[in-house]
Amino acid sequence: MVTVEKAVELYPAPVYVRKQIVHNRHVVATLEERGAIFVDELDEVPDGATVVLSAHGVAPQVHAEGRQRGLKLIDATCPLVTKVHREAIRFANEGYDILLIGHEGHEEVVGTAGEAPERVTLVDGPDAADTVAVANPDRVAWLSQTTLSVDEAQETVRRLRHRFPALADPPSDDICYATQNRQLAVRQMAADCELVLVVGSTNSSNSVRLVEVALEHGAAAAYLIDYADQIDPQWLANVATVGVTSGASVPEVLVADVLSTLASHGFSDVETVVAAHESLTFALPKELRQDMAAAGHEPREVRHDAADHLR
Repeated sequence: MVTVEKAVELYPAPVYVRKQIVHNRHVVATLEERGAIFVDELDEVPDGATVVLSAHGVAPQVHAEGRQRGLKLIDATCPLVTKVHREAIRFANEGYDILLIGHEGHEEVVGTAGEAPERVTLVDGPDAADTVAVANPDRVAWLSQTTLSVDEAQETVRRLRHRFPALADPPSDDICYATQNRQLAVRQMAADCELVLVVGSTNSSNSVRLVEVALEHGAAAAYLIDYADQIDPQWLANVATVGVTSGASVPEVLVADVLSTLASHGFSDVETVVAAHESLTFALPKELRQDMAAAGHEPREVRHDAADHLR
């Protein structure tokens, strides 16, 4: 979000964004109000325009098309996704078949698979692990979409390894730290909650997973909402404890609105559940940092998150 905000301030209008910068309705609507124009593909953008590429990453051919058409590309790919891309390239160069655990059609999966399409096979969930085929069972590796359910990804890897004992692991966990931390927090609080509210959009994979995790770990009910005004008062009937969390890209103001609404219904005692302390800082895209420095601006970006537990 910060990348697009800075780009709109810095570059001549209009600034285009390929796909949703993050999967959140509020973020996209806010950026549209500030002048950003969202498109699905680069062929919707006039030659020479400025285009921000979404955090989910893109295949190499998207960069090639942008250069060919003289577009100024600002690559806002999340560094954690970039890491998976690099792993795909490395495994492919070393002759591995790559089993990419993820959801078919998700932008991140499309981008990662595009790094080595002849080597990547999608594994969409644990059941798919039982039937996927590889050319050489002794030369196979796995990678994953960064926003999956940790439990689902681990089960998929377990079943893949049962079939392919030589399965090679990525050098580090691919699941996004913010996704993991939220899932862990929800697992810790779900059994104590009659209701869990997840603030996030329906096209956000990690937000949808949080609803599933809540139900799997003891919550009697769980709902995904974009805004506080979507809370149905009937959900709160006979409820003593409500759990609140949010997707990884949800602005904190939306969570604050939910807490305020719940307080108006009597849920004013807030207990914070901290699964992990997040202190990572991600730099803005290189192209944007260089142009901001040339214009005399100081580029910076910090991300942090938490989950709340209400009584």
